[in-house]
Amino acid sequence: MGVSDLADYPWDAVAPYAATARSHPGGIVDLSIGSPVDPTPEVVAAALTAATDAHAYPQTAGAPFLREAIADWFRRRRGVPGLTPDHVLPTVGSKELVALLPLLLDIGPGDVVVHPRAAYPTYEVGARLVGATPLAADDPAEWPVGARLVWLNSPGNPDGRVLDHDELGRAVARARELGAVIAGDECYAELGWEGRWAEEPVPSLLDPRVTGGDPTGVLSVYSLSKQSNLAGYRAAFLAGDPALVARLLTARKHLGLMLPAPVQAAAAAALADDAHVAAQKARYRRRREMLKPAVEAAGFRIDRSEGGLYLWATEGRDAWESLGRLAERGILAGPGHFYGPHFPQHVRFSLTATDERIAEAARRLTPP
Repeated sequence: MGVSDLADYPWDAVAPYAATARSHPGGIVDLSIGSPVDPTPEVVAAALTAATDAHAYPQTAGAPFLREAIADWFRRRRGVPGLTPDHVLPTVGSKELVALLPLLLDIGPGDVVVHPRAAYPTYEVGARLVGATPLAADDPAEWPVGARLVWLNSPGNPDGRVLDHDELGRAVARARELGAVIAGDECYAELGWEGRWAEEPVPSLLDPRVTGGDPTGVLSVYSLSKQSNLAGYRAAFLAGDPALVARLLTARKHLGLMLPAPVQAAAAAALADDAHVAAQKARYRRRREMLKPAVEAAGFRIDRSEGGLYLWATEGRDAWESLGRLAERGILAGPGHFYGPHFPQHVRFSLTATDERIAEAARRLTPP
C-alpha cells in the first residue's frame, strides 16, 4: 500500500453538517475537532521570539537543553525518574510520529499493529502505509503472535478512557511476551477528570510501577498541543527504551525530521512552567462542567470520558443521525464512525471552544 491508496480524509464527510450548523441564527458551535482556541502562554511566546536567530540547522536529537527539559518533566509531572537525554527525542508534532512509527521500526507485510478499539485513525493509517495488518483490540489476551507494535492511548481519544497502573502493567507484560514494541500515546495526560483521576495523576506507560523500572521495548509519546496550546508549533516528543530511541534517531536523521530550533526553545520553556498548564486545565474543567450536564439533559449517555478533551456520548441512534440533529441546533460534533467500526452510535464533543461558545452549546442543548 502507498500514500495514494489511503482513503479520503474522513473529516471531509462532515462538511454538509457543518454547513447546516453555520446556518443557525446564532452561528455554529464547533465541537468537532480538538484544536486549541486559547492563547499561547506568554512564557512560551517569549522563548520563541528570543530564539528567532536560527541560522544553523537544528539537531534532530534536540538541543541538550530541550532533552534535559523533557527528562526533568517526566520526573516531575509523570512520575518517571532516571531518564537521561539518551532516553528522549523531540518529534514534529505527535501525529507524524504515530503515522511513521511502523515505518521507522521496519514493520511491514505479515506484521500486526495493535491499537485501541476506539481509536484515533492515524494508528491504522500508519499500519496500512507499510502493508501491516491493523488490529483493534483492548484486551492483551487478544493480541496475537505476529504483533510487532502495540499502541495504547490513555486518556483516550475519543473515549477518554484512562488505564490504571495494573492495566498498563498487563499490557507491557503481554507485549514483552510477544516481542512487540509498546507505545503509549499520552497526549492528554494532564487532563484527568473523574474517579481517582480527579485527584491522582494519570499514570504513564513508563512509570516504574508499570515497567518494573526497565523501559526495554516501551515508548511514551507526548505533545504540547493540548496542555500548552501549542498545536501550531508542532512540538512533541517521545521517551523510553534508549536502544529504540537511538534507532529512531538514526532513521529520523536520514529523513530530516527535526524540530525547528525556535520551537525547541519554546518547548523547553513550556515544559519548565507548570503554572500555565494548571491555568489551562482550569479552563477546560470550567467548560466541561458547563457542557457535560447539558449533553446529558439533551438525552445523551456519556461513556468513559474520565480524562482528555472530549465527551464520548450516545443517544442510542446512528451517529450520523445524531450529528444531523445536533447540526439543526447549530452544534457540530464528531461521528463515532471516524474512530473505528465498533462505536457507530457515539459522537465526540470537544471541549476546545471558547467559554462563550461552550455556554451557547449548553443553552441550545438544555430543554426549556
